[in-house]
Amino acid sequence: MLERIQRMLIKEFLQMFRDVRMRLIVFVAPVLQMTIFAFALTTDVTNIRTVILDRDRTPLSRELIDAFTASDYFEIVSVANSPEDFHFMLDSGHAQAALEIPYEFESDLVGGRTAHAQLLVDGTETNNAAITLSYANQIASQFAQTKRLEQMEVLLGPNAMPPPVDFTTRAWFNPNLESAYYYVPGLIAVMLMVVSTLLTSIAIVREKEIGTIEQVMVTPIRRFEFIIGKTVPYLITGYITMTIMFVIAMLIFGVRIEGSWVLLYTLAGVYVAGNLGLALFISVSASTQQQALLTAFFVLMPGVLLSGFMFPIRNMPEIVQHATALNPLRWFLVILRGIVLKGEGIGTLWPAILWQTGLTVSFVTLAVEWFRNTLS
Repeated sequence: MLERIQRMLIKEFLQMFRDVRMRLIVFVAPVLQMTIFAFALTTDVTNIRTVILDRDRTPLSRELIDAFTASDYFEIVSVANSPEDFHFMLDSGHAQAALEIPYEFESDLVGGRTAHAQLLVDGTETNNAAITLSYANQIASQFAQTKRLEQMEVLLGPNAMPPPVDFTTRAWFNPNLESAYYYVPGLIAVMLMVVSTLLTSIAIVREKEIGTIEQVMVTPIRRFEFIIGKTVPYLITGYITMTIMFVIAMLIFGVRIEGSWVLLYTLAGVYVAGNLGLALFISVSASTQQQALLTAFFVLMPGVLLSGFMFPIRNMPEIVQHATALNPLRWFLVILRGIVLKGEGIGTLWPAILWQTGLTVSFVTLAVEWFRNTLS
C-alpha cells in the first residue's frame, strides 16, 4: 500500500512541477497577492484632503485649524476665500472634507456661548466618511474641553479647577489598532483556500481529459489510495506556501504568532484538507477543466464574502448566518486570529475546531464516495 501511494505521490509531484507556470501559480502568485493585498486592504484613513473656509479669521479659529492639521488624519490642500470655491473643492473631488468656521466663532467661545463650526464630508465612500467624522468629532471635543479648562483657570484660578477625570482606554491583542494585524492573517487563509481549491479542482478532471485516468485505474492502486495521492502533494505545497506567507507577514508587517505553532500548523492542515476534499468533489463532478474552474470560482466567491473576512457575520441576516456554518473559511479565520493574535488554545477554540474537523471529514468522504460512484 505504501509503495503504491509513494508512486502516486511521485507522479503527482512530477506532473505538478514540470511546468514552470504551475510552479509560479503554486508558490509565487499567492505570496505576491497576499503581500500586495495586505498593503492595499486597510481601514486606516490618513491624509484626508481638506479645504478650509475661515470666515472668522481670529486666533481661536486658527487654533482649531491647527488642531486638525496637527494630527496625521487631515491634510489642508486649499484655503477657500469664498463659499463658491469652498463648495467647488468638495463637489469636484479635489477635497474629501471641508471645514467651515463661521463669523463670531471666537466671540461665542470666549463669551461662554456655544461656538459653531461645520465639517462637510464626501459621503460617496461611506466607510471613509464615517471614520473621517469620527476623527473630526474627537479633535473638536478635545479642543472644546481644552478651551473650557483654560477659561475656568482664568476665572477661578488654577487651584479652583475641578479634578480631571482619568478615563483610560486600551485595545487588547492589537494595542495600536493596526489593520494589518487583522487583514494579513485573513489574507493568508483566503490565499490558501483559493490556491488549494483551484489547483485541486482540475486534478482528476485533467486525468479524464488526457485519458490517463483509465491507465491509473487498471493499476493495482485502490480508489482511496488514488485520492490520497491526489491530495497529499497539494497539502504539502499548501504548508510550504503558508510558511512563506507567514515569514513575509512577520518580516514586513510585524505580525507575531502569539499562540502555539504546533496547534496552528495542525489545524491549518485540517483546513487545507477540507478545501482539497471540496475541490476533489468538484473535480470528480466536472467533465472538463473549464467546467471545474467555473464551479470552483462559484464556490470561492460566497466562501470569501460569507466568511467574516470582509463583512461581520453578526450583521448578516439570520438565515445567512446559519448558512455560513458550512463555510470552512469562517471557522479557520476564528482559529487563525485566535492563535495568531490572542494566543488562544484548544480550550477556547474547540467549537471552531469541531466545525472545521467535521466539514473536512464530510468533504473528503463526499469526494471519495462520489469518485467511487463515478467509476462504477
